[in-house]
Amino acid sequence: MKKLMILVALVMPFASMAQTKANASAKKEKSLKKETIVEIGTEYGTMKFKLYNETPLHRDNFIKLAKEGFYDGTLFHRVIKDFMIQGGDPESKNAAPDVMLGNGGPGYTVPAEFNASLIHKKGALAAARLGDQMNPQKASSGSQFYIVQGKPLTQAELNMMAARKKITYTPEQIKTYETVGGTPFLDMDYTVFGEMISGMEVLDKIAAVTTNPQNRPLQDIKMTVKVIE
Repeated sequence: MKKLMILVALVMPFASMAQTKANASAKKEKSLKKETIVEIGTEYGTMKFKLYNETPLHRDNFIKLAKEGFYDGTLFHRVIKDFMIQGGDPESKNAAPDVMLGNGGPGYTVPAEFNASLIHKKGALAAARLGDQMNPQKASSGSQFYIVQGKPLTQAELNMMAARKKITYTPEQIKTYETVGGTPFLDMDYTVFGEMISGMEVLDKIAAVTTNPQNRPLQDIKMTVKVIE
């Protein structure tokens, strides 16, 4: 009987250690799945986004630049109502009113991370890039991004677009495009790497500002970007 008790006593510490390791592993896995939240501040208000773990290259790059202060003081230099607002050009910092913007970056690109489950719904955060002729791999700009405003589409419009692009939308995605709106014609051609979780009214205010013929706002809209979670 004593030998049995000793055996049990020896087994219990190992069982406890195994459980501790399992708990630590589960905690680490949960931490890895947690989505990073970033905040874009403007004079019109603040927009918050969650970054997708399904696009790790874009997520990590955006986090890196935000923590370095890369975006602070840059402009939303291209604004098109019912389409999107674009920023992230480092050359927009303190740029003169008549300067054409949109060609700047950190000196590198990010490989495309297309994902059929991540669509260009209103509030989507996506990476800008050069056109297909100059950029057949559809690599993203290292820093420039856009936030989708778009507009609601009809079932017929979505069907036509899906057929042309050979995309099959889920019922949920179709409902989103019909009710919330977006820019589905960009799906699977530009990388979507996040979505807005608050501040949609700020997006609408910025999208409504007056712009020049090059779609640059007449009054500069500066931003700050920070990681909050």
